[in-house]
Amino acid sequence: MRPETFMFGGGESGTMLHPVVLGAMLLTIVLMLTLRRRYVVVPFLFTVLLTPIGQNLYVLGTHVFVLRILILVGWIRIAWTTLSRGTDLVPGGFKFIDKAFMLWAICRASAIILFYQASGALINQGGFLWDALGGYFLLRYLIRDKEDILRTIKAFAVIASVLAISMANEKLRGQNLFGFLGGAAILIVPLVRDGAIRAQGAFEHPILAGTFGATLTPLFFLLWKDGKSKLLAVLGMVASLIIVLAAAASTALSAYLAGILALCFWPIRERMRLFRWGIVIVLVSLHLVMKAPVWMLIARVDLVSGNSGYHRAELIDQCIRHFGDWWLIGTDNNWNWGLEMGDVGNQFVGEAVSGGLATLICFIAMISWSFGRIGTARRSLRGKRRPEWFVWSLGAALFAHIVAYFGISYFDQTAFAWYTLLAMIPVATSAVATPTFKAIPKSTESEKADSSFGYDSTPFPSALSTTRGLFGT
Repeated sequence: MRPETFMFGGGESGTMLHPVVLGAMLLTIVLMLTLRRRYVVVPFLFTVLLTPIGQNLYVLGTHVFVLRILILVGWIRIAWTTLSRGTDLVPGGFKFIDKAFMLWAICRASAIILFYQASGALINQGGFLWDALGGYFLLRYLIRDKEDILRTIKAFAVIASVLAISMANEKLRGQNLFGFLGGAAILIVPLVRDGAIRAQGAFEHPILAGTFGATLTPLFFLLWKDGKSKLLAVLGMVASLIIVLAAAASTALSAYLAGILALCFWPIRERMRLFRWGIVIVLVSLHLVMKAPVWMLIARVDLVSGNSGYHRAELIDQCIRHFGDWWLIGTDNNWNWGLEMGDVGNQFVGEAVSGGLATLICFIAMISWSFGRIGTARRSLRGKRRPEWFVWSLGAALFAHIVAYFGISYFDQTAFAWYTLLAMIPVATSAVATPTFKAIPKSTESEKADSSFGYDSTPFPSALSTTRGLFGT
């Protein structure tokens, strides 16, 4: 990102707030302040995910986006509840992922501020921290038990259904209804590539819209396996497929197939270590015998006509070759690495060029910890199929996000789907970390071990012991 783009949200030099968005925002504020804590996440996610990111109030030379206003309202609610009732900010205390997330955000913001040393960078990264830290820890506060996780997934199903209807209309009629609301990159007339319309809905790009739908599919399967909301689960699955097809993006389709493939690995869940090492051996062998580096295989991914797999592969290649440019505090020299290398369509490369090696390590640590915790939880639940499927499905959703990250970096409200998943994982896995539970959701004593999640009062195992692999075996 170049210095001249560093504005607090960027965009127009005035307020851009459609009356429909204004009404939705005001209603959401009222609901967030009056509903019981367990229901607040529903209107919050509805408005954040279905509001084009460019909708904002222009205040004192800065752009205050709708999502930032809602985050602020959420923290006012948290402050009131904490002071009046003494509710814990984070259920069960800060976990490794919370610390890693906080360190990741601070490292990234600090690196950009130090790199540019400009007031615009300071304002821009203040907005980033508002979104990232404010949004993530608000979700950690709101999602506290299994029922909260299921309620959040149900909200995702309805959100996906609304988005699917809009994107189907966009695909068939060439008109994006969200475009009438306005936004920096929300088009009324959709993009067309190789004769195919690429629907984007409320998101900044068709790839992001498709990725949002793709990464939700394993969560809707979780809802199906839970057995209490099968109709809503089917509705969500159908909506996800429509979103992926309407977006016409290889990245979204790859993430969708990755999530389904991860679910299909269930029968070999006890042999995943052997499977992972097999993949490592195959990749190393290919790297030794191929003329090009093994990551150039990404260039051969051609699921949708007109895809830019070569660009993604070249990004990784140039990032590795130019390690000296970015390792300390990132760089903006990637614009000179090659043709269109300034278009960072890879989350891992994006972390590297934005924040340097420390930021990239923190980002990978969050992913590693999450997979490790899911693996530990699944092993602890052997023989209890429903809760075992519960954590396995979260792992499949996580895997779908990782695959998507090789084709896109999240630069709009899609990040909040990622933050929500990260907030779910420590809740879903903490109850099986120790034999001592607290704050168990409503259930009988006989159901506790089989269908509920609570919070442990002791620390998680060390980071070293929680990096044991994909879907953890």
